[in-house]
Amino acid sequence: MIYTLISPLSLPQTKTKKFAFNMNIYRNAHFRTLNTMKIRYKEYMKEQILKLPKLDKVEITYTLYPKSRRRTDIGNVVAIHKKFVEDALVGYGILVDDDYLHIIANHEFFGEVLPKNPHVKIEIKPIT
Repeated sequence: MIYTLISPLSLPQTKTKKFAFNMNIYRNAHFRTLNTMKIRYKEYMKEQILKLPKLDKVEITYTLYPKSRRRTDIGNVVAIHKKFVEDALVGYGILVDDDYLHIIANHEFFGEVLPKNPHVKIEIKPIT
């Protein structure tokens, strides 16, 4: 069975500003901002993550569905989702750790342009 999570490309940082989950923003953000956004991301994903069973070894696939046709570096976007979601999986007790013994493979793909619903689809496949 493959478990699917849908992750937003951004979340509100303040009342008027969004925090886009990509390396270009991440590398320049203050550590307090990063910690706050990681906590907000974990809380945003909580309902989806808590539906998952406890898992031992997994393979995770990230598929980017951007808002526009603008050229995008998939790795810049997926890197932050990878960090935040894998930490959330450990934080909620779904995975014991996010090391190579438990996450044995990661894959990144470009999906299609979805102007009305940009997101990253995260597929978690248990490995037996």
